[in-house]
Amino acid sequence: MSVEPQIDRRGFLSVAAVGASSSLFLSAVPTSVSAQDLAFRQAVAQAAANDENLISFYRTRDFQGIWNDRSRRNALLEVFQTAPTHGLPSGRYNAQSLMAQMQTARSPADQGRLEVEISRQFLQYARDIQTGLLIPSRVDSGIRREVPYRSSVATLQAFAQSNPSAFLRSLPPGSPEYTRLMREKLSMERLLANGGWGPTVSARSLEVGSAGSDVVALRNRLIAMGFLGRTNTQSYDADIQAAVQRFQQAHGLAIDGTAGASTMGEINVSPEARLQSIIVAMERERWINRPRGERHVWVNLTDFTAAIVDNEVTTFSTRSVIGANQSDRQSPEFSDVMEHMVINPSWYVPRSIITKEFLPQLQRNRYAVGNLVLTDSRGRVVNRANVNFGQYSAKTFPFSMREPPSQGNALGLVKFMFPNQYNIYLHDTPAKSLFSREVRAFSHGCIRLNDPFDFARALLARQTADPQSFFQQRLNTGRETRVNLDEPVPVHLVYRTAYTQADGQMQYRRDVYGRDGRIWNALAREGVALRAVQG
Repeated sequence: MSVEPQIDRRGFLSVAAVGASSSLFLSAVPTSVSAQDLAFRQAVAQAAANDENLISFYRTRDFQGIWNDRSRRNALLEVFQTAPTHGLPSGRYNAQSLMAQMQTARSPADQGRLEVEISRQFLQYARDIQTGLLIPSRVDSGIRREVPYRSSVATLQAFAQSNPSAFLRSLPPGSPEYTRLMREKLSMERLLANGGWGPTVSARSLEVGSAGSDVVALRNRLIAMGFLGRTNTQSYDADIQAAVQRFQQAHGLAIDGTAGASTMGEINVSPEARLQSIIVAMERERWINRPRGERHVWVNLTDFTAAIVDNEVTTFSTRSVIGANQSDRQSPEFSDVMEHMVINPSWYVPRSIITKEFLPQLQRNRYAVGNLVLTDSRGRVVNRANVNFGQYSAKTFPFSMREPPSQGNALGLVKFMFPNQYNIYLHDTPAKSLFSREVRAFSHGCIRLNDPFDFARALLARQTADPQSFFQQRLNTGRETRVNLDEPVPVHLVYRTAYTQADGQMQYRRDVYGRDGRIWNALAREGVALRAVQG
């Protein structure tokens, strides 16, 4: 439908609907505007008609453009060229096409359509580099992260009022981690251009005293990776042992100095695979592009650790056990706020565990799992002797189950609550032996802590002068006791197979749930590709 200018009673020009479902008006366009200006604004209105954000932005400007400013156009074209540096697709923001259109857009109508197209690509870039290319939950249902998307209208308005180059530089995440990851990405791209780390090691395992060509291959690979200084040794000596230990520390492996099957598998991972992990980590950093909290809890599922972080410095860390690698037991990724802890907690058994694990046992023996109390819908204790468990199915079972506080309670002696729809929390456990494992994925989804008492005392230190006594006194009562945190603490359950330490040292972990592999595949479908960069 064509747009026809009309004079309203106030002496202003208005533009009627562009389509049956739209109602666009150039309200407050003086009659003195030139025909060319009017044609430009009409083209802008038509081109933006089907985009709620663009039409809203341009309506507030009476459909005047912002891209007639050469410095704005050039600044945008320059950042489009740098998109691959951030692990974004090189062809997603077509600077060459826009430049060609700028040269050929002669008529006001062509210029108006180009105006809107530039804004559309600007918004695409801004969203991608601020909050990621992908929608996390569409890649993996275990990623429940709420991405902090920005308002497109507010982004355009802020850009129109800012220095273009400075504004565009402010769009990527400003976290030190993102900066370090991007630096490491460039380093890995240069490494690929220079041949990578050389041949893999064919031996299944090597140890102190080994010698020969496999040790030479291991030596050369450790040198190329930066874990070993220059040496001509052909035997597995103390220097290689120390280098293997450094490698093991940087890859979350048991630090024994022996290149066993697990260590050798990680040594032979290609630099291309490591680069993929870095690019995925940058995408993940964009998904969480908001303040973490001056004090926060950081649980890296792949590292099997939980840490308290104060002003970007880790002040406490402990080993953790995460959900088992089964579809209904994997720990989800999300952020929430810890509000309180419970000392001497009861375990209120999730219904999924009751029906899948305990009901079949009760049907075989009504006195099975005798540590659990059966309760009705009103919380009253039910005598098992009076229940015919065989008459119930998973859907019809009417009872709840609870384990009272005790040393053997599944939650141990303390749990840390950040109420969420997934019923996930951090807690103690009587199963201490699992913390000595290299891969610690055994729970039903919650996060078990190796040092829960120390974790509790570290949290309480901000609100009581003697956190040791405060905690111990309540523990000694044996009674279930809730302790509120005076300052609620943000909790972030994250999944990083590549991350950095404050000194820039890279850390790599195994993709225990396969999530990062799925993210990389999704990024590749969007056009993200590995690069080898000379430099």
